Amino acid sequence: MDFSVWQILSLLLLGYAAGIINTLAGGGSNLTLPMLMVLGLPADVANATNRVGIFLQTLWGASSFHRHGELPLHDFRGIFLPLSIGGVIGALAASYAPVTYLKPVLLLTMLSMTAIILIRPTVVLPEPGTPTRPVKGNPSAWAMLFVSGFYGSFVQAGVGFVLIMALAGTLRYDLVKSNALKLLCTLGFTSIALVVFIARGQVAWLPGLILASTMMLGAHHGVKFAIHAKASQLKWFLFVMTLCGTLAAFFF
Repeated sequence: MDFSVWQILSLLLLGYAAGIINTLAGGGSNLTLPMLMVLGLPADVANATNRVGIFLQTLWGASSFHRHGELPLHDFRGIFLPLSIGGVIGALAASYAPVTYLKPVLLLTMLSMTAIILIRPTVVLPEPGTPTRPVKGNPSAWAMLFVSGFYGSFVQAGVGFVLIMALAGTLRYDLVKSNALKLLCTLGFTSIALVVFIARGQVAWLPGLILASTMMLGAHHGVKFAIHAKASQLKWFLFVMTLCGTLAAFFF
């Protein structure tokens, strides 16, 4: 597949923006998926190809958060179990079914999250010093993590918002640690999905690697911003990105 200079530049710029957005909130795939389809990739191939950038971006971002001491791993085994079960089911569903079925679910989730952040932000974003809750004995967290894994493997776009609702809303991690864990969770189910998509021959490697190069750079800068930004700045960024993601899901 041949690409023009402008198409390559568009992939690079959108990849960088998506890397920042995915690291600090979610919804970067609302930029990259349409671009991959504009390049002529079928929806299932675009969905699979997008995971190359997501995989490398989350690997880089999670490693960066870990180096800064902001990646809590004490309960990750409990977090990863429901996430991986949902991820396997979602990846198989995505490989054989159209990705359009979950759009209403995504739209409803992001509308709800936008309203909650605006009206009662502490429901999703806990106050500083709030103790975290373990996954064990927390059925609402287990269910949200399973849904996150399924949805993330199925279509990816907007899964960051679902994960933040699970990690900050039900497990009560602060926004920085929620973003760090979100990247590690995304890395987990993206790995599962990518194995399925590669086995099915659905990955277009050239555009996937072009996107990945700047998505990693965006993740690098996103982590730096998250570490040094004020909590209020992160909350407003999350709110704006959730609102943009809602509009993107509604219109596209």
